[in-house]
Amino acid sequence: MSIILDHTIVPAHDKEASAKFFADIFGLSYDGPAGHFAPVKANDTLTLDFDNREGFDSHHYAFHVDDQEFDDIFGRIKDRGVTYGSGPRDLDDMQINTRRGGKGVYFKDLDGHILELLTRT
Repeated sequence: MSIILDHTIVPAHDKEASAKFFADIFGLSYDGPAGHFAPVKANDTLTLDFDNREGFDSHHYAFHVDDQEFDDIFGRIKDRGVTYGSGPRDLDDMQINTRRGGKGVYFKDLDGHILELLTRT
């Protein structure tokens, strides 16, 4: 049996605003709260369940995407004026990286979580 991550809880100051931001940038849909959470289905097997929290540490979420998905998502990042960078310590250099022979970029969401897009693992 393969182990597949089904869902994870993403702490947020405003779960609905964070879910909407994530869905918008990634070209996904947010259909409103479900019970206690503001879920966004990332793909057939993974849901991000945004949940209100008072205090929390920043987390890092990395997403492997194909070249077209990268271009589409990166276009939305630029269109919305989101600051981005080429590495986890260079979050605002407004560059992408090609370290693995593909493209990669990092940016923060509304709650300071670091989101990473990469086309090669």
